[in-house]
Amino acid sequence: MSASDGFSRPESILGLERIAELTARMGFPQDAVPAVHIAGTNGKGSFTAMLASILKEAGLRVGSFTSPAMLGSAESIRIDGRCVSEAELEDAITSVKPFALSMSDRPTEFEVMTAAAFLMISRAGCDIALIECGLGGDGDSTNVIKSPLLSVITNVQFDHMARLGNTLSEIASHKAGIIKRGRPVLFGGTSPEALAVIQKKAAENSAPLYTVRHDERLISSSLDGVRAYFPGFGELELSLLGGYQAENAANVLEAVNLLRAMGLAIPDEAVRQGLMNTRWPGRNEVLCEKPLVLFDGAHNPAGIMHAAETVKTLLGGSAVLLMGVLADKDRSDYARLLAPCAEAVFCVRPSSPRALGPDVLAAEFREAGVASFPFDSFDKGVRAAYNYAVEHGKPLFALGSLYMYAGFRSSLRSITEEHAE
Repeated sequence: MSASDGFSRPESILGLERIAELTARMGFPQDAVPAVHIAGTNGKGSFTAMLASILKEAGLRVGSFTSPAMLGSAESIRIDGRCVSEAELEDAITSVKPFALSMSDRPTEFEVMTAAAFLMISRAGCDIALIECGLGGDGDSTNVIKSPLLSVITNVQFDHMARLGNTLSEIASHKAGIIKRGRPVLFGGTSPEALAVIQKKAAENSAPLYTVRHDERLISSSLDGVRAYFPGFGELELSLLGGYQAENAANVLEAVNLLRAMGLAIPDEAVRQGLMNTRWPGRNEVLCEKPLVLFDGAHNPAGIMHAAETVKTLLGGSAVLLMGVLADKDRSDYARLLAPCAEAVFCVRPSSPRALGPDVLAAEFREAGVASFPFDSFDKGVRAAYNYAVEHGKPLFALGSLYMYAGFRSSLRSITEEHAE
């Protein structure tokens, strides 16, 4: 779907007026399937992927909607872990179109996509839906869900400050907007400032609030996955890489406990197998083993901090970095955090009109004492970084905006195919 469809607006506009009217005209598809509604600064995607995998192992038919899509719009919608096809998505959008055309204030592309996701999950006969907020919470188009089974706020950290505010309290107030009257909410973060805002909002809505103790214990973290001990569940293996995934898993396990209390049958073995079988592209994903190449969509200060830890714990303490970021992100600490583990940084421009110029990013790393090289051509930047990594015997770690993912995979595939000939 694109702006050329003629019945949606390409702008990104927060607010529920249009999506509320659109879904009302469609018969409220967002309320046809019991939903877990998920907001938070980081970890939303990993939380959704792990919980979806667990619920599938428990025998439930699971629909999920996440963003952003990295390899095509259809990737945002999954049924039992399988991305819907472009043809299936086009059929759903065709169903949404007459309702959108009947509105005087046309919906945005993301609003149409959200409505299509609700419709597809309903049509698929799903037992449960996992719906991830695109941005914030209160004004996000997914927030038309009237009475979610459970609302989840994974954490509150700094990101999207231009839209959500410059303090954790301001950002938390937007995330807390997904709390609905009388419906339970789970907060997995550790910020007292954010918790105070969420507690107040929950009390105003008579919504039972649950928090996560985060008394999990990391046992090991390697390229084979993560092992950690979780009270009440014992030692579990996670397929997603990075020690911080134990924190995300602790949030998921508390959600499992809450869903069990609501009557969902989720055996311990489903939990164990679900965590072992979780797949989530673009998050510490190994794309090549020789040489070792990882991609991670670390795109805010907390994500970059985790990326630096990944280099230290999984990549031997030093890696060649390929980076592309958006200009509206707070990148003040990126160079400082990554300088100790960066062999060299190759800077490219993500596929987004909001992308930061690679020369600006390279200059920031040079100021931190790191060899850095800007490339106007994305493909040439990837090739230069790959060759440098091979020549110096270092892993290649691509990180930054998720809008890099499709281009990076394409370039890497071409390079590895050429080397295989």
